[in-house]
Amino acid sequence: MAARTARAAHAGVGAAGRRLRKDGTLAWQAASVLAVMLAWEIAGRIPINYAFPPFLAVLRAFVEMVLDGSLVRAFLVTLVPLVLGVLFSTVVGVGAGVLMGLRRGVEWVAAPVFIVLQAAPVAAIIPLVTFVYGIGLAAKTVAVILLALPVIALNAYKAVRNVNPSLVAMCRSFLGTRRQTVQKVILPDASPVIFAGLRLGVGAGFVGVILAELLITPTGVGDLITYHRSVANYAEMYATILTIVVVSALCLNGLQRIEARLFRPERREGT
Repeated sequence: MAARTARAAHAGVGAAGRRLRKDGTLAWQAASVLAVMLAWEIAGRIPINYAFPPFLAVLRAFVEMVLDGSLVRAFLVTLVPLVLGVLFSTVVGVGAGVLMGLRRGVEWVAAPVFIVLQAAPVAAIIPLVTFVYGIGLAAKTVAVILLALPVIALNAYKAVRNVNPSLVAMCRSFLGTRRQTVQKVILPDASPVIFAGLRLGVGAGFVGVILAELLITPTGVGDLITYHRSVANYAEMYATILTIVVVSALCLNGLQRIEARLFRPERREGT
């Protein structure tokens, strides 16, 4: 009975310590955000540049754009190629990465292609996409794929290639077949890194879709940025850019929490 009480007390102390660490982390994060807002407001009021408005003006412009619906409509347009491109990149990238990790022949053929795509200056390649796909939805989707696919594929490839060899050897010692080794050992052990690659791919997809809307066709969020810059509505322009950053950060944070829940139980208390 005493031992059980001691274990319960120890568990309670551990949970309290984790809550304190979490609260401390949130406090520091909130303080850093407030510090950036304050510095932005001061820099805008000095002003350091005519085209750099105060943070409160940007916040006011954001509220006005949300109320008139222009920001919401722009994001709905932007999300279509982003979702299509990320879904395609996930299916093809994970499949190609797993095959490259399992088969040397596929690795020799496909890995250099993905490495070149990841290293290529995509901002210079995206305008060439218009010659093939025009300036519509297909071109923007291809731009997302060009940035997201190599990241997802190469992370999946490295995840499969760096699976714990002792687990594979154990499966083989129990006379596991090749299929059982892949299904029961390799894929479960590689899943956390594969999912981390998906998170990075989503971040790259945001970059791709905004580049496409700025360089290929002025639609969606890119159109708002281009328009407000051209008419010197800098508060609205910065509000649009800040909204992209916040939405992207929230998406990545959500994926990170899902990753911790599914694959990293040791980090669940910190999410």
